[in-house]
Amino acid sequence: MKKYILMIVIMLISLLLPIHAKAAGQIKEQYEEFENRFQKIHNYEDISKCGFRIIEGQVFSEVFEGFGEEPVTFVPALDKKYNRMAVFITDYTGKVLYKTNQLETNYQKMGVMRQPNVEIAAVSFLDVNGDNLKDIVLITKCRKVTADNVTKKYKVGDVLFQKNGGFYRDYRVSEKINRFGMNKSARCIISFVRDGKSTEFLYTATTTEELLEQGFDIINEQSYPRNFEKMGKLQVVPGTYSMGDYEVFMIYLINDNGDIVWSFQPMGEYDNLYSLRGITCKDVDGDGMKDIIVLARYSYESPSGERLVKSACSIYYQRTGGFVEDTEFINSFVCTNDHKLDDVVQEIRKYWGWQIENTKN
Repeated sequence: MKKYILMIVIMLISLLLPIHAKAAGQIKEQYEEFENRFQKIHNYEDISKCGFRIIEGQVFSEVFEGFGEEPVTFVPALDKKYNRMAVFITDYTGKVLYKTNQLETNYQKMGVMRQPNVEIAAVSFLDVNGDNLKDIVLITKCRKVTADNVTKKYKVGDVLFQKNGGFYRDYRVSEKINRFGMNKSARCIISFVRDGKSTEFLYTATTTEELLEQGFDIINEQSYPRNFEKMGKLQVVPGTYSMGDYEVFMIYLINDNGDIVWSFQPMGEYDNLYSLRGITCKDVDGDGMKDIIVLARYSYESPSGERLVKSACSIYYQRTGGFVEDTEFINSFVCTNDHKLDDVVQEIRKYWGWQIENTKN
């Protein structure tokens, strides 16, 4: 029997290997074709000729110490074929002095050439590592399609450090910026890289004591104990951490020993908690277990740089092993500034088929 199974495995591997080899060969050919076009860019005019679209609204004149005293031009561009982002520095004649496509935003979908880049969200030029050389803080926007076919945009942050007449990228810095949500704005990135502040502890802390030591500010009026059927009695602890003029919002469930049992990040892709309107723990999907509903107002920057404020709700359904964030009701519900928390609870219950008399419980 074992020999028979082994033969089947060998046969399957032999069938799959040519497929993987072919796919790898295609990617190699695509990458070589892309790099060939990229390397042919020596002047500003070559950018368009070689298949890149210049992002006109984000072209800036700037003085970078390593390139002399005269202003040079920062030119971001998207490859039309594979949607990969590239950065060029040109002089007053249009000559390309520096170029790179080694950016964090080009590694969002591994194993394929085409990337989900959409646009530049923000660019800042300043010294962030204290060497008296101006660096580039870059934030791009990418587009993803969720499992339920909803299109969402998200940000990717990066820093190009100036050195020796060029720039380099530290992948460790970029990885932390994006893994721990410090890509919301240039100010957040600067606060991390230059000032040493970090939101990492919000995701790695294991006790209340650790949170408080790092500067987490508990919103006491919304903190209270609740008995969660599958998880027992826990303290609901919402709070914020200030970073780069923004308030990062988190919610924790903490046991009697002060240990963090579960955590939530309701902000999503918003930049800042503007105001917390309420948190309630009620069964809204009819399974007899308390869920967590959060209503808040968040601020974010428009493409033109304008600060906007929007109301949003988050729902976390209690399950046997913990909590699952809602992805169904949210996509069908338009939350406005007029909605109160009780209104949202009633709408959720209606969505899951509750009768009117049940919405008061």
